[in-house]
Amino acid sequence: MTQFLDCRMQPVGGELATAVSVNQGTSIDDYTGMNTGGLLNAIRGQHVLIATHGFNVNRQDGIASLSNWEGLLQLPMGSAFVGLLWPGDSVWAHGLDYPGEPKVADEAGELLAGFIDTSFANAASVSFASHSLGARVVLSTVLNMTLPVRRVTLMAGAVDDDCLNAEFQAVADKVGEISLLSSAKDEVLSMAFPMGNFFAGIIDGGHPWWHAAVGHAGASTPWPSNLLVPYMIPDNWNYQHSDYLLIKDPPKPPPAALPIPTEVPPNGSLQPGYANGNAPAGWQSAFSAAFVSTRFR
Repeated sequence: MTQFLDCRMQPVGGELATAVSVNQGTSIDDYTGMNTGGLLNAIRGQHVLIATHGFNVNRQDGIASLSNWEGLLQLPMGSAFVGLLWPGDSVWAHGLDYPGEPKVADEAGELLAGFIDTSFANAASVSFASHSLGARVVLSTVLNMTLPVRRVTLMAGAVDDDCLNAEFQAVADKVGEISLLSSAKDEVLSMAFPMGNFFAGIIDGGHPWWHAAVGHAGASTPWPSNLLVPYMIPDNWNYQHSDYLLIKDPPKPPPAALPIPTEVPPNGSLQPGYANGNAPAGWQSAFSAAFVSTRFR
């Protein structure tokens, strides 16, 4: 069963919890509380990967998407996976970058930082992976942690493209390695993210308050020296915002049977597993899992 850190107050919507709870399960039907001591034993001496979902995801969908994605990961021996649930559906802003709106993602990171510092001290290392607005949760968590962080991977990051050299530059300075996974074909980040600026419709490209999402346009320069490249998914893959983590586990061959690349190939490369004119179902989330697994090693 997948182990989870849960910051939610309610299954759907609701405020951020006042404390982090520890749970386990693979679906909402078998999702139960877990003794914190059991988690501590499971992560003791392990290289831990904590992964989280994005915005507008309730508890049920968060459990399903992260537990399904865990099954696609190919982490090395001595590793442990922990899912992270937060109330990304508690506030629906007018866009993804909502200055002036409650920053639930930032507050979740502040809550998590203390818990991880206290509970994960006996892990061999701590790393993070995120999807969408979960990037803010991860960046805020790392910013407020005292424990060292080995690796951070931001998939389809719904955070400003200058996040690593401006707002969260301190995070870039304290992480061992940073990876992005971004797509110029991500229609959610292309259309919704810039409109999330406070003066939506007034500010446009070229204004100092306007920013693209790092998960769509990539990181703005100067890059931190620990940012690994390449990270832009080929345009012809038409990789969309919901492709990184799938809520329902689609029919597919075992990940090891798919010819899934573990790094980002050049633009124009065939889709992973492409044969006889068709790519297998679930190839997108299999690719994101293979990418994160490789960068985690």
